[in-house]
Order: sequence, then C-alpha cells, then structure tokens
Amino acid sequence: MSDSKPKVRAQLSPMENLLVGAVGGTLETTIQMPLLTLKFATQEGRPLPTRLPEWYRGLGIQAGTLAPITAFQVMVNGVLEKAVTGGQRNLTDLETIGCAMVAGGTSATLYGPVDLIMIQQQKRQLGAIDTAKFILKKFGVMNGIFRGFWSTVVREAIYTGGYLGIAPVLTKALVTSDMEMFKGKDYASGLTGSTVAGVIAAILTHPADTSKTCMQADLECKTYPSARKAFFDHLYNKGVGSLYKGGLARTTRLCGAFFIVSTLREKVISYKTENMQPGK
Repeated sequence: MSDSKPKVRAQLSPMENLLVGAVGGTLETTIQMPLLTLKFATQEGRPLPTRLPEWYRGLGIQAGTLAPITAFQVMVNGVLEKAVTGGQRNLTDLETIGCAMVAGGTSATLYGPVDLIMIQQQKRQLGAIDTAKFILKKFGVMNGIFRGFWSTVVREAIYTGGYLGIAPVLTKALVTSDMEMFKGKDYASGLTGSTVAGVIAAILTHPADTSKTCMQADLECKTYPSARKAFFDHLYNKGVGSLYKGGLARTTRLCGAFFIVSTLREKVISYKTENMQPGK
C-alpha cells in the first residue's frame, strides 16, 4: 500500500530566510521604485517628478532599508513557523497566514521610520542622513522618527500576511487544482495567487497607508496631528475615494512585490525539500 501522507516540506534556517528576504526585497524595490514615488506624490498632492532621476529619489534608503526589513519579516516568519510546527509537520493555511501577519506587525519598528524618512527626504529635497538628523533634532523620537507607528503595524501585518500567507496559500490551491490553466503550473499559479493577494492587501491597508503618509508628511501637525484625524478628514470631507489616492500605483506594486518575494521563497523551499535527506 502506498503512503499518501504528504511530504513534510523543508523549513529554511534563519540565515536562509534572511538571504531570501534581502534579495527579494532589493529586487522588487529597485524594479518598482517609480510606483512608490507615484504613490507618495499622489497621496500628498505633490506634483509628479518631471525628470527620470527624480522618480528614483529615495531609492537608496528605500532599497537599502527595505531589504533588511523584508529579510526581517521573512526570518521572523520562519522562526514562528518552526515554533508552531516544531519542524515536524506542514503548516495549515490559517497558521501560514497567522505567522506571516505577526511577523509583519513586528517589522513596523523598522519600517515606520524608513517610510517617514523617505517621505520627508522627497518633501525637503535632503539626503537621507540629513533628513534623519533634521527630524531627530526638531521633533525627537516618538513625535518624529516613530510618528505613524501604529498605522504601520496595521499595514505591515496585512501586507506580510499577503505575501507570506495568502499568496502561497492561493498558489498552492491553484497549482494542485484541476483547472488546466493552473494545474502543475507554478508561475501561472504564483502570478494569479500573488495578484489576488496583492489586491486584497491593498484594499484592506490603503486607508491606513494614506492616513499614515499624510500624518508622516505633516510633522508640524498643522493639518494631521494623528492618523485617525487624517482618516476621518479624508472620509468626511473628501469622500471614501480620497482614502485610496495612489491606490492603483500601490496595488500594482504590491502584486509585483508579492510575486517576486513569495515565488523566490517557494522556489528555495522546494529546492531544499527535493534535496533533503530522508529522515531530516
């Protein structure tokens, strides 16, 4: 009688997860930086850049810090997966999404300051270091560098739950389905799963992202002293649509990021699983 029990997939070590996250984060940010610039400019109501280099302003800090952040998210997610399963079984779909959301929420301690510095860097036309010094000197840590922290927690929990949770869960469901266009086709399934996950994550997180961006752009608290004030100001005075300003650019970016990072990680896991020695 054949054993129909599914093979336990290999789990990546913390170092392997760090490398996957760093490579994936750097790659997707470099490719999609103009979409980030478009999103920020649209949300803040700033004129769009007129020269190509301006579309990439802030790429250094965004790629240089997003790579470690993505690496951190992927690494923490891997640690949580191993803690939940003990390395002895595969995760359930809910566990996959849950681990990813917790990993994302913890990364807000890094991602919040990164977003704030890049927004202020583009607004004030300063270098990354000079921008950080300016913020710290004039506004301090909690009212400056960590402004918009809780909005970032919400955004990153859902975002990471998308690319490390929903995307691989949907991809697995599609690739093992009986639908001819997806059955056994990793890339078609991965692109579709990542696109669906990216759209879901964008719809759920964009209001928080818009509120956070407006709050972080207004360090002087002249218009938006809090993300909550920004949210309700947009909702009551400008309509629901205003909370989704820059939504198309961000949704496109999320779909691309989900596909790049989740596909890369799944390929590494599959390679390690295929080459795993019996009993390990």
